[in-house]
Amino acid sequence: MNTGKYVFAQVVSVLDPNDFKKCVDKHKGNYKIKDFTCWHQLLCMMFGQLANRESLSDLVLCLQSQRNKWYHLGIGNSISKSNLAYANEKRSWQIFADFAYLLIAEARNCIAPNPELKEFDAYGVYAIDTTTIDLCLEVFWWAKFRKHKAAVRLHTLLDIKSDIPCYLHITDGKTHEVNVLDLIEFERSGIYVMDRAFLDFSRLYDIHEQFAYFITRAKTNMKFKRVYSTSTNKADGVMVDQTVKLVNFYAAKQYPKKFRRIKFYDAETKKKFIFLTNNFDLTALQIALLYKQRWKIELFFKWIKQHLKIKSFWGYSQNAVKVQVYCAIITFVTVALVKQKFKTELTQYQILQILSITLLNKTPINQLFQDALLQYVKEQNYNQLKMF
Repeated sequence: MNTGKYVFAQVVSVLDPNDFKKCVDKHKGNYKIKDFTCWHQLLCMMFGQLANRESLSDLVLCLQSQRNKWYHLGIGNSISKSNLAYANEKRSWQIFADFAYLLIAEARNCIAPNPELKEFDAYGVYAIDTTTIDLCLEVFWWAKFRKHKAAVRLHTLLDIKSDIPCYLHITDGKTHEVNVLDLIEFERSGIYVMDRAFLDFSRLYDIHEQFAYFITRAKTNMKFKRVYSTSTNKADGVMVDQTVKLVNFYAAKQYPKKFRRIKFYDAETKKKFIFLTNNFDLTALQIALLYKQRWKIELFFKWIKQHLKIKSFWGYSQNAVKVQVYCAIITFVTVALVKQKFKTELTQYQILQILSITLLNKTPINQLFQDALLQYVKEQNYNQLKMF
């Protein structure tokens, strides 16, 4: 008989309840709460994310069918749909946001950086982008977007070296993505890669004034004068490497300094790209390589939308939506920490798929990741002739 922990309890063991308690105490999340605490709420939401539950009713029904395991799962003894819905509606989403940032800091410290970016060890490398999640206007009336459509936007700062999101900001669909640049604290000598939707010269100059670097793409109508050019190797795809200044009155007032304009031809896609950056130390080819890494944030958005529950929400208020999104991020980072803790070569997608069907097993988690996949193992004496 296996008397070990359930897989879900083993996963949750990478979280520090004391850190979460500090976040709860800061926002008085457990004020006048007797049974169903914020910790129980977090575990229930994580269980729903890991088990890929479709709705709040689905999640609660599955948990209630396993009532005899609640104590060992650590989720308390007062789970009901009304309790969980009320908690998501009323308890501050900032509790879960603060805890998510604590986990993110832990993950960034322990996850080894991508070896492909070893030449950029002197810099922090980040991607900034926004994804839109469409909603029903009649239900999510507060999430203004279009005349007949609602939406929320998830503004994200992703650490490209560790593939961990560093900062998230949730707004309604009408908030333009460039506004997130006003909220980010830019790291000294950090490189921030973004697409041309973030081309706002006053905000780019703020990045420059904070001794950070930006890489973005130019718009076709940008007016500039060339100060001087640097020789390039067209065989590498670098067609132009110029130092330029803006000439339009308002644009030049917003960004009065010089910056680089790099024209690059990508032989793989057969497209030309024009990059703008205030970094004069890296080569033009390195700038192009860093911009290519921006695609990782698109993959991050695709991953969480496909494998976590942030496209269909389990509550309708603004607070409930933010609680669910931050619980999804906590789940994402927890899976990354599990991958790091057990030194497995499986991808986060593979880990998530394995966990989704084994949460209520008592198999040691490292054994789940180390066992060979039976469908790829040939049966013993598989070449022996069959009698019938």
